[in-house]
Amino acid sequence: MSLRIVIAGASGFVGRALVRSLAERHDIGALGRRASATAAKDGAVEWRRCDLFSLSETEKGLVGCDTAFYLVHSMQPSERLTQARFEDLDLLLADNFGRAAASSGVRRIIYLGGLVPHEAGAELSTHLASRLEAESALGRHGVPVTAVRAGLVVGAGGSSLRIMTRLVQRLPVMVCPSWTGTRSQPIDLEDVVAILARCAEDAETTGRVCDVGGPDVLTYREMMRETARALGKRRVFVPVPFVTVGLSRLWVSVVTGSPKALVAPLIRSLRHPMVAEDRWLQKRMERPGKPFAESVRGALRAEGRTRTQTARSVQRLPLPARADAEWVAGEYMAWLPRFLRPFVRVELHGLLCRFGVRGYSQPLLELTRTTATSDPTRARFEISGGRLAGSHIGSPRLEFRTTPDGESVLAAIHDYHPSLPWWIYANSQAHLHAFVMWGFRRHLGRIAAGSAEPISTREPASRPTPGTSPSPPA
Repeated sequence: MSLRIVIAGASGFVGRALVRSLAERHDIGALGRRASATAAKDGAVEWRRCDLFSLSETEKGLVGCDTAFYLVHSMQPSERLTQARFEDLDLLLADNFGRAAASSGVRRIIYLGGLVPHEAGAELSTHLASRLEAESALGRHGVPVTAVRAGLVVGAGGSSLRIMTRLVQRLPVMVCPSWTGTRSQPIDLEDVVAILARCAEDAETTGRVCDVGGPDVLTYREMMRETARALGKRRVFVPVPFVTVGLSRLWVSVVTGSPKALVAPLIRSLRHPMVAEDRWLQKRMERPGKPFAESVRGALRAEGRTRTQTARSVQRLPLPARADAEWVAGEYMAWLPRFLRPFVRVELHGLLCRFGVRGYSQPLLELTRTTATSDPTRARFEISGGRLAGSHIGSPRLEFRTTPDGESVLAAIHDYHPSLPWWIYANSQAHLHAFVMWGFRRHLGRIAAGSAEPISTREPASRPTPGTSPSPPA
């Protein structure tokens, strides 16, 4: 039976392979921030431009969908400047997708996450904890989630394999810290794609967790040695127990040219054994997977990435008792003029907020409150004008959103195109925004602790129970 499937993360290396596999027998909607002309030549695939940071665009992208794949993570920034921790970006995206899936009538979500250590008392790295948090957020709004948990996926264009390959190519002598002795269970891209496809077509996987992995359990040192053989390189591996995670992050980033934002959480996760506990679905499929040596030989090629000159900023802030997103937005607008004076002039005109400097009549930035797309868990402002606002490609906006557990609020700027030359913006306006959010975090923290009074005259309303969501805005 043909299914109506939408794939978020369709432009990634797993997503592209999954699109090719499923398009042979199902109707596929592929979500991406930019359409792919190459993939769109296949008439079975409908490429839908969708910014997953936008709830309304995500809802439109999921229209008519039975099953939705979520193959998204945020360790590599999507903008030239991103002021956010990757775990906060991942939470925001997953919450958006869960909300949109519920309001669009999606029957099930299939999520590709990471293997979780099963030893008692294991403290998860930020990377692995974020994967679990995203998995939970996807299901908080009522749509069943099938979680496929994998370790290193060996395939062309994969970031982890690319880092390993560059280390082997560029270092004749490999200094091997203790984390290179951690055991892992890599899995071939083709095997992952086959398992994900089976989850879409097998209703018995709904709402279940599937650990997956290949037939080989190897240390990272053994994987690098096998990668060297596949490259035809002779390499010397020297174990060095005293090299710290911080030093490892530095030398891996320098040698491979990979962003520190990507390298750091990956290396911190390598202290955990990434071994599948129960490969029940692979046993049912009679698919143990390709050996690592065979897999790595077929995957060694590079893939470039591009970035657009936009900025994104996401911060997690404390949420005072009984407060919701609408209250936080009102408190922000009341607090901001006091915090920025006398350096920056802030004028409030109903739903319009203008920022300027004394002696200059033109506003530097304008924010317009959009009540039609807001609710108690999400308050939204359009970046509607001002000398510092560049082109309005996409939907430049500021929003406040409560987290699914009701304990925090995410303050997020999306699709912002600064008019200043990039190096000036990154060293001035961007730092000012970070400073403002630092001040607002302290202000909300004092209110939450009872050591400060709110400035806004609006009384906080009772928040929705965590895990529930109001009706989507019209």
